[in-house]
Amino acid sequence: MSILPPSRGKILFGLGITCLLVQFLYVSYYNETRRLDNFIATTTQEYFPSTNPVPITRLNLSGIQTMFYNNVQTEETKDKNLLTPCPQTPLALNGTVRLLVPSQETLEEVAQELSWLRFFEDGRQMPLDCQAKYTIAIIVPYRNRLANLCSFLLNMHPFLTKQQLDYTIFIVEQFDDGLFNRAMLMNVGFTEALKLHDFDCFFFHDVDLIPENDRNIYSCPDQPRHMSVAIDKFNYRLPYEDLFGGVIGMSRKHFQLVNGFSNMFWGWGGEDDDMASRVKAHDLNITRYHPDVARYHMLTHAPQKANPKRYEKLFSGRKRFKTDGLNNLEYRVKALKQLPLFTYLLVDLTSRRS
Repeated sequence: MSILPPSRGKILFGLGITCLLVQFLYVSYYNETRRLDNFIATTTQEYFPSTNPVPITRLNLSGIQTMFYNNVQTEETKDKNLLTPCPQTPLALNGTVRLLVPSQETLEEVAQELSWLRFFEDGRQMPLDCQAKYTIAIIVPYRNRLANLCSFLLNMHPFLTKQQLDYTIFIVEQFDDGLFNRAMLMNVGFTEALKLHDFDCFFFHDVDLIPENDRNIYSCPDQPRHMSVAIDKFNYRLPYEDLFGGVIGMSRKHFQLVNGFSNMFWGWGGEDDDMASRVKAHDLNITRYHPDVARYHMLTHAPQKANPKRYEKLFSGRKRFKTDGLNNLEYRVKALKQLPLFTYLLVDLTSRRS
């Protein structure tokens, strides 16, 4: 009986262990891919053009620019030195939200229905009777979803106002008619928002999700927070454990730490899972409210196609965390308007794609 030399035996043993690890990683990746496929098969998300893309309809803002003229406040209206801090959980919250449906799907109609709001000069909304602890930016990537946007604004303003928050909603619309890049629009929203105000934290929000519980508080999280845990479309169940999309909240510090979203996910799918990987790679934790609180209604919209190359980008994402994100963001701002209902950004991403 021959005995292998010790060095050769160690090499073969090492090769065997390596093969087992590779097989384990492959099986794990395959199982996760199956879960993602099952999730995508049941959901519809952002615009992914076919060979006959849907014509792009830009937002028309002309009818709402002066509608809140008499409701605009100035900073002098509010003497911050005389105000007490707002409570962490406002007393008016009761755990319910009544879904509001616009009588007409136009921004003018929504502005009319929200005419009771009193905004500050830069489009911010804040309580006048107490001092909010944080300033919050709500970043909404947008294209061709006017009906959803009208419902979103009509519902979110009363919801956020009731929570006594100091907030600004940013609608970031993609100008070009190429593949939709949801993640890149959120990076743009973050970057441009900080040029206007020193926001403490950011909520990245799909335009088709409306919260159903007013105790789902949009406060600045200590760790990245997945807000949209229980969505009616998915029977109020989390489709898979690592899901970090729909609505998420992050502090400015943490979003900069992970270098924002990847800019490489053109077409729908994969960018949220890439962000989840970034969060974990930087030793941060994804937190969630209880599913009874973090409940959302998903607005209806046309079925859309997923990006077939999303897994390829997702699998190689870890190599790009430090070089793909906020630090290589390229875009052109075509329009910026600070309106009472939201701050509007129209951005061209074609220079980045080329």
